[in-house]
Amino acid sequence: MMTLWIDKKMTYDGSQLGPLKNYLDFKVLGDSIVSWQGPCDVSLEHMVDGEDVNAKAKIEAENMLHFTLELFNYPLSAAIGLQRLMGEMLVTKIIKMGGSHDAVDIVRKGDDLYWGEKKLNVSIATCSTTSSLIHFGVNIDNKGTPVPTCALSDFNIKDIAKFSQEFMDTLKLEVLSQKRAAVKVRSF
Repeated sequence: MMTLWIDKKMTYDGSQLGPLKNYLDFKVLGDSIVSWQGPCDVSLEHMVDGEDVNAKAKIEAENMLHFTLELFNYPLSAAIGLQRLMGEMLVTKIIKMGGSHDAVDIVRKGDDLYWGEKKLNVSIATCSTTSSLIHFGVNIDNKGTPVPTCALSDFNIKDIAKFSQEFMDTLKLEVLSQKRAAVKVRSF
């Protein structure tokens, strides 16, 4: 599994969640995690969550940390499980790196993380004809969001590139461990 931190601000607009996008856009082939910092502004055209489409929801923020994952031979149900595990792993990383005891009060509801009534992330898992895809966006600050939010800045996370790389490394090990677990068992 390959990881890539892009040290350039880019807007996540939903079009990045497509088959082979990590490869075609960034030359990261196969199972991969790509991460960058930038705004979020998802149009209805690129929105994949049917609830959000029906609600004509606004998915936007001025400054988020984005992760896009593409996983091959990984069913959608497993990607949803990984997406939810990512939330738990993110909270652990925030507590470890930020040293903020307030982060222990972050709770996961489905694939969303909340600190009280404030939302920390946006996330979606979907599939293409060849792979499962995940976008996981985390607020870096609270500017330009349509709902009450919390952000990495609330938990003393300042070095976004370091945080991103460490989180991708942890996530990579988790995915590799899952894949290893699937091939080391005998069936009867």
